[in-house]
Amino acid sequence: MTFTPRLKAGIFIRALIRRAEGEGASAFIPRKGSEEAGAIILKVATLDGEVLVLNQARDGKGELVWARPFGGMVPDARAAEWCARQAQFDPDVWILEIED
Repeated sequence: MTFTPRLKAGIFIRALIRRAEGEGASAFIPRKGSEEAGAIILKVATLDGEVLVLNQARDGKGELVWARPFGGMVPDARAAEWCARQAQFDPDVWILEIED
């Protein structure tokens, strides 16, 4: 069995923000979760009222992957409702929004 150390959620979020801003996008944190190990939800907004929602999940091998809970673009209001439900279920969840 191989042990792969996990990057702390707060460090991962800050790296994502730096990368997005380096590419010319804006990024902000509407919900801050646990610095140590919170789940992460990304909302990628195209500024036309729709967003792509990505959340971390594990594949069959236990590797982290990005899942699309809606399959594609959805209205921002629908994504916001889903994110609010996730935050009620998991108070440690991070939500990062990237406007591109």
